[in-house]
Amino acid sequence: MNLSPNFTLQELTHSDAAVRQGWDNNPDANEINNLTRLAELLEQVRALLGKPISINSGYRSKKVNDSVGSKDSSQHRIGCAADIRVSGMTPSQVCEAIKASDIQFDQLIREFDSWTHISVPNTASDVARKQMLIIDKQGTRPYA
Repeated sequence: MNLSPNFTLQELTHSDAAVRQGWDNNPDANEINNLTRLAELLEQVRALLGKPISINSGYRSKKVNDSVGSKDSSQHRIGCAADIRVSGMTPSQVCEAIKASDIQFDQLIREFDSWTHISVPNTASDVARKQMLIIDKQGTRPYA
């Protein structure tokens, strides 16, 4: 099922852990609505960067989220966040390009210099916070 021209429900819900363990990682209707908003944001990022985006992680059921050591408050749990990679670009380059744009993201996080976390607000009526962070072995801090 396409959520946008370039992003499918399957790629925004795929989890190797869920496949290996046989866990359900199917979102409900509200989470699919959130994933659709997320796919629209990812379309803007794709257009900005001029390159395809690979999704490492999108929606996560509680079991999948727990298995990766994430908190229940993670936006992945409600279908509002994706961890992405862009071929030929570092996470810093992705963050800098998005930061310089008018894209209305909720959070943008450079994680372990390996991927970029990007999210939409938890509800369609919330205003995007445009919060930028770095998470790595040193901890969590503002993106400078």
